[in-house]
Amino acid sequence: MDVLMPQLGETVAEGKITQWFKSAGDSVKPGDNLFEIETDKVSMEVPSTTAGVLAEIRVPAGAVAAVGAVVAVIAAGAAAAPSKPAPSPVPSASAPPIAIPVASERVVAASTAPIELDPFFEVRTPARNYGPARLPGGRTATPLARRLAAEGGIDLARISPSGPHGRILARDVEAAARATAAPGLAAAPAEGVSVESIKAIYRDVPFREVPLERMRTTIARRLVEAKRTIPHFYLTVDVEIGRLIALREQANAAAPKDNDGKPEFKLSLNDFIIKAWAAALQRVPAANAVWAHDRILRFEHSDIAVAVALEGGLIAPVIRQAEKKKLSALSNEMKELAARARAKKLKPSEYEGGSSTISNLGMYGVREFAAIINPAQATILAVGAARRQATEREDGGVAFASVLSVTLSCDHRVVDGALGAELIAAFRAFVEQPVTMLV
Repeated sequence: MDVLMPQLGETVAEGKITQWFKSAGDSVKPGDNLFEIETDKVSMEVPSTTAGVLAEIRVPAGAVAAVGAVVAVIAAGAAAAPSKPAPSPVPSASAPPIAIPVASERVVAASTAPIELDPFFEVRTPARNYGPARLPGGRTATPLARRLAAEGGIDLARISPSGPHGRILARDVEAAARATAAPGLAAAPAEGVSVESIKAIYRDVPFREVPLERMRTTIARRLVEAKRTIPHFYLTVDVEIGRLIALREQANAAAPKDNDGKPEFKLSLNDFIIKAWAAALQRVPAANAVWAHDRILRFEHSDIAVAVALEGGLIAPVIRQAEKKKLSALSNEMKELAARARAKKLKPSEYEGGSSTISNLGMYGVREFAAIINPAQATILAVGAARRQATEREDGGVAFASVLSVTLSCDHRVVDGALGAELIAAFRAFVEQPVTMLV
């Protein structure tokens, strides 16, 4: 029985095996952990779903395998002779594969047309018929790959596949198109400047080379793609938070105690911001949406992703239906998600999706900044540090107030200027009158 590299979410195409818990020749039973895998976002242990003997390990610790690749073989009955790990995974078409249980994927009922998910990026175009899915030699191609090949006049039979089981993906067609357009630059970085050229500029100064980790590589590629393909515009407002700070202090002082005398919750300023942003998206439902190529998906609930800094990158776990949750529950859930995010123990269902994102750099003293939208979302709210400043009152007098600056980045394809202004005004209203988001 073949053991396959599991699918750890819609945007993950491969994983790295960091360690094996079993050796070739060991007996295994259902529930025994076989190996640990690491992607650019998470790490997790993969259990066996069958009993037998681990007859063969095909992908050794430290190697990377594509989703669906055969990483090991479990034999029934007596142990088979252990074999040496192969340097790279080779998909097997013999025995039926073992289905590795992982977190269930999201099901989005947006239309009757199937939406294809391109690995590592975003929802792409609905699949249409652009030629046969099965090619000579038993290879297959995704609907998006067939469409891109048809539109670009590229022969799929000449493309080297990178998908599991020899499947041609959209990125394979795009790579072939770039190589055809500029064959001399095929090996150069996307920015157009070679590594050696950059190093030559700094040849007279000391430096050390730091290899990119998978997370940093993915972040770099996604954000470059986001800036190139998403028409960003930005809206900034100052928000008075005096009432919110007072409400937070009252709530924390009144928090019930557990058996050890510790408060059951401790609300942060960020908790109120999440709640206010969720409420604002409910008040302006046209902005609670994402871009899906030839359509817009509008959501019923406010699923708020919150950026969490990690060593070497960041990840944004999602608070589902944040508009419905009490502040105490929301606060405890955010703390628990952030802790597991830093330990790289999040499930794909806990960081995929989200209708909008919050990025808060206020704790670093940053007064104001503009964040890059996370595809395929259409908005991201950048929150700066709270400060005291003099403000003019309605009677013409001047008084000091607690203020923070927030900047809303919008995808102009989904959120026009007036709609974005309405959304950030709704957020401001909830923050400045915080009791209104609690009723």
